[in-house]
Amino acid sequence: MFNTLAMIEGPTGWVIIGVIVLLLFGGSKIPEMMKGLGTGMREFKKGLKEEEEPPKKEITEGEKDSAKKE
Repeated sequence: MFNTLAMIEGPTGWVIIGVIVLLLFGGSKIPEMMKGLGTGMREFKKGLKEEEEPPKKEITEGEKDSAKKE
C-alpha cells in the first residue's frame, strides 16, 4: 500500500486523487466532511490542553463555611 502512495509524488497525482474524491463524494459533501474534521481536531486539541493543565479544585459550600470560620 505504501509503495502505491510513494508513486504519487507530483502534483499530477494529487490532482487525479482530488478528481476521484470529487466524483465519489460530490461537491456538496466535501465541505461537510472537512467541517467535521475541523471540529474533531479542535476538540482533540482542547482535550490535550485540558490534560496539560492541573485539575482545578472546586470549593464546596462546606469548605467555604469552614474557611470563613477560621
